[in-house]
Amino acid sequence: RTRRMSRLFRGVYIVWVVLRYGLDELVLSSFERPAIRLLTRIVSIGRRLDAPRGARLREALERLGPIFVKFGQVLSTRRDLLPPDIADELAHLQDRVPPFPSEVAVASIERAFGKPLSEVFTHFEQVPVASASIAQVHFATLRDGRHGGREVAVKVLRPHMLSAIEKDLSLMRMMAGWVDRLSADGKRLKPREVVAEFDKYLHDELDLLREAANAAQLRRNMQGLDLVLIPEMLWDYCHTDVMVMERMHGIPINKVDELRDLGVDIPRLARDGVTIFFTQVFRDGFFHADMHPGNIQVSTAPATFGRYISLDFGIVGTLTEFDKEYLAQNFTAFFRRDYKRVAELHIESGWVPAKTRVDELESAIRAVCEPYFDRPLKEISLGMVLMRLFQTSRRFHVEIQPQLVLLQKTLLNIEGLGRQLDPELDLWSTAKPFLEKWMVEQVGPQKLLQQLKEEAPQYAKLLPALPRLLHDYLQRKPHELRHELDALLAEQRRTNRLLQGIIYGGLGFLLGLIAMQVLLRIRLW
Repeated sequence: RTRRMSRLFRGVYIVWVVLRYGLDELVLSSFERPAIRLLTRIVSIGRRLDAPRGARLREALERLGPIFVKFGQVLSTRRDLLPPDIADELAHLQDRVPPFPSEVAVASIERAFGKPLSEVFTHFEQVPVASASIAQVHFATLRDGRHGGREVAVKVLRPHMLSAIEKDLSLMRMMAGWVDRLSADGKRLKPREVVAEFDKYLHDELDLLREAANAAQLRRNMQGLDLVLIPEMLWDYCHTDVMVMERMHGIPINKVDELRDLGVDIPRLARDGVTIFFTQVFRDGFFHADMHPGNIQVSTAPATFGRYISLDFGIVGTLTEFDKEYLAQNFTAFFRRDYKRVAELHIESGWVPAKTRVDELESAIRAVCEPYFDRPLKEISLGMVLMRLFQTSRRFHVEIQPQLVLLQKTLLNIEGLGRQLDPELDLWSTAKPFLEKWMVEQVGPQKLLQQLKEEAPQYAKLLPALPRLLHDYLQRKPHELRHELDALLAEQRRTNRLLQGIIYGGLGFLLGLIAMQVLLRIRLW
């Protein structure tokens, strides 16, 4: 009963915040129920709606707490569903939420390790260095073992998160159902699907072991590039709700003046960021998908000075070979102004109905893309091009794959960051080598050699057995052929008898008609 009352009060508070910040206006214009419109006006009387709707939505989510802040962050990735002004405002949501008490973090750590904090660390900073909607980070120094004396960062999950998110998610599902039923735009905005997607992201981020595994994979992928640092995960100290990693020494990438004063090559930094992203996308198909400035630093350590530092690996994107080919060919066709090929790619991918006319889709894509070619290549935004292509595709009744929407959101982040560092950045000159190399690798001899190499273990197993398999095949084949031939001949005989019956019956019927005609004529005579 207490739990029901708690959920009721929480639901009432959420409704009050929604009305207080005028969020009902986001969908109220499409309501067809005058009583609902009148009720919201009465309940929310006295409110001020001077701020833009996107800003009001962001402020309301911040007021509702960490779960709704995270929901806004995830929602900002769905630019295929949101108006641009709302998506831009939600993208400003950063992980700046009040930290939870240090004694609570210490209790979580001791519970995870099964021992007092002093037996694990010689030093533990009580004040967190960063606080996010899901977890917060403390710096510490390990005491014993093979990592004794090593400086580390300890990420601790916020307590009671699972019960909190389940309560809020149930309310979000209910509100999504209201929007779906009451708003004419509900079907297009897909509120139920958005909440389900948020549910998945949130549960993934609640498992810090999963995040540690993502970090380890990215670290292996990036080892030979020498452009980015990813902290080592210390697996002896990683649990579902506590994660211990190598401490990184760096400066947030948005502190450009401070980086310039230290002697960092800012234009090169911008190019390196684009190189890292396209390497992860087109070479590995496994990319960091939450690359806002809060998760990116620049190393100040002498041995790695000027390199990127990536942090927070709760959200990563993956691409299949089909996804990568689709993207590479779309970008290449776009820069060649081959709009017909772009339209054909949309249809070949299966994301546009097969009955769609190529010339109509080509015309729509040309209207989207052609204005970009009045600008220098360095001013062309690949992220915006991809977003506009997705929007055009929606007009032709296609649902874009979630992994490509996540990619588009990350590409927009990278572009914005790169051009903030270097306004003269030519993104296409950086991306083009990756696209061309990838295309060559897909159709050239390197691809053939790679496939042969991948299949070699299977061939090695088959080759020794090949003579025996061939002998058995030849021994059995005459008998099998004879059996199949007998069955075929029997079927042929049955078919012949049926045809003969039809023919003879038809001839008999025809002769009967002729005989009747003859008898009639004789009688008439």
